[in-house]
Amino acid sequence: MERSVGSLQEQALKRKERLKALRSKQLQGREPEDGEPGSKRALGEREEQQQQQEEEEEKHRELKLRNYTPEDEELRERQVPKAKPASVEEKVKDQLEAANPEPVIEEVDLANLAPRKPDWDLKRDVAKKLEKLEKRTQRAIAELIRERLKGSEEELAEVVGAVQEGDADSD
Repeated sequence: MERSVGSLQEQALKRKERLKALRSKQLQGREPEDGEPGSKRALGEREEQQQQQEEEEEKHRELKLRNYTPEDEELRERQVPKAKPASVEEKVKDQLEAANPEPVIEEVDLANLAPRKPDWDLKRDVAKKLEKLEKRTQRAIAELIRERLKGSEEELAEVVGAVQEGDADSD
């Protein structure tokens, strides 16, 4: 049974009002003291009136006739229609179906579950760092190749110059 917060608060307020009404009745039963102001009496009377209204509302709740078939036509309108019992077989079938779990894969391939290599998780975690390092490595290799080419051009120029001098000497 689920109750909303608003209805619970309303019920709590009603209880508080009833307690105040009871206190005011007790105060009215005894003689007023000198320190007790007259406004408290007026508040007590208001609370008592509210309590009487609540009691009247409770008395005037709608009449529901479940097991009694009245002869009066006005009362027949308030008669609750007879409930049809639910079939127990359907409920039992539904519960049995809900109790049967879905079939789990019968064959479990251990090769799919176990990692192929024991260090796969380490490689996965280091992959981003390795990509950065790979780029830097490629740049460094390219620079080394350029330097060698520049050095080889100078050496080639020296060789060509030496060959030209040798040709000039032999003439």
